[in-house]
Amino acid sequence: MSGRDFLAMEDWPVDAIDGLLELAARIKRGEVTGGLERKVLAMVFLDPSLRTRSSMETAMFLHGGHALALEPGKGSWAIETELDTVMDGATVEHIIEAARVLSRYANALAVRSFPKGSDWATEREDATIRNFARFATVPVINLESSRRHPCQGLADALTIREHLGDTVGRKFVLSCAWHPKPLPTAVPAAAAIAAAHLGMEVVIARPVGYDLDPDDTAAIEKLATSRGGSLSITDDIDAAIEGAHVVYPKSWGSLLHFGNAESERSLRADKRDWRLTADRMKATAGDKGIAMHCLPVRRNVEIDAEVLDGPQSAVIDQAENRLHAQRALLLEVMR
Repeated sequence: MSGRDFLAMEDWPVDAIDGLLELAARIKRGEVTGGLERKVLAMVFLDPSLRTRSSMETAMFLHGGHALALEPGKGSWAIETELDTVMDGATVEHIIEAARVLSRYANALAVRSFPKGSDWATEREDATIRNFARFATVPVINLESSRRHPCQGLADALTIREHLGDTVGRKFVLSCAWHPKPLPTAVPAAAAIAAAHLGMEVVIARPVGYDLDPDDTAAIEKLATSRGGSLSITDDIDAAIEGAHVVYPKSWGSLLHFGNAESERSLRADKRDWRLTADRMKATAGDKGIAMHCLPVRRNVEIDAEVLDGPQSAVIDQAENRLHAQRALLLEVMR
C-alpha cells in the first residue's frame, strides 16, 4: 500500500492489514532493519501525545529516517482548519498551505487532531484529518482524529494475536468506563475494529445512552462478520465480561449529549461502577483473560491498580507494540 493514506484500518484491504501485522511481528523479532534512509516524516500535533509522538520518532530513527514534530501554536504558527473562513482571528497558517508546504519537505505527513466543536454531526465528518489528506501530495497518517485512531488499532491487533494466537471466535469485550469528563470515541471504535478484523466475538458493553456512532457500529459488525466473528451490544457489564478472552475498558462520552458537558455529566454521574476490577477479571475465560487499555489510564477509575499491575495486564505490551506496528506502517507507506 505504498503511497496510500492511512486514515482508518477499515479503509485498507484486509490482506494489507494482515500483511502489516506480519511485518510488525518480523520487525519485533529483529528480522527487518533500515528502509527509511533519507526519508522524512512531518508530524503535526494539534493535540498532546506521549506514546504516539515518542513511538513515531523512535520508529523513524530505528529505520534511518527523520521525524519532524510540529505543535502549532507552540513553536509553529497556529493552523486554521476551517476551509471557508476569513482569517482575521488568532490563527495564522491555513491548513491548505500547511499541507502543501509540508508535502514539499517530507515523504509523509502524520496528523493528530481531536474533536473541538459541540456538534457531533459536524465532528463526525473528520474534516481536519481528511482535509490534510485532501491537500497534501504525500501520504497522510492518522495519529488520532475525531473518529479513528488506526495506529492504536494496529497495536491492539498485534497484542491480541501475540497473547491469544488463534483469535477467530474468541471473545473481545469493549467496556465503557466512567471518567471525570467525556472523551472521544476514536479509540473505542478503533479497538473494536481491530478485534473485528481478527474475527473475534466482539461485545460492546456500555450504559444506555453511550452507543457509538451508528456508522461505526455498522462498520464493526460488517468487518467482524466477514472475518468469522460477530458483534453484540449490552448494558450488562458483568454478563459481558463472563468468559471473555480480552477485556478493554475505555472511557467515551455520550454522543447524545455531545458538546453539552452539563447534561453529559448528569448522565454518567451514577456510573462509577463501570470499571474493570480484579473480581470482574476472575470471570474471564479460565480466569486468564487479558486486560488492555490504550493509555493514559486513570488508575482506580477506569481500571483497578491491582489489575493494571497484575499478571493479566497487557497494557505495557500494547504500548510497546505501538512502536513495532508503526514501524511496519511507515515502511509500507513510505518505502
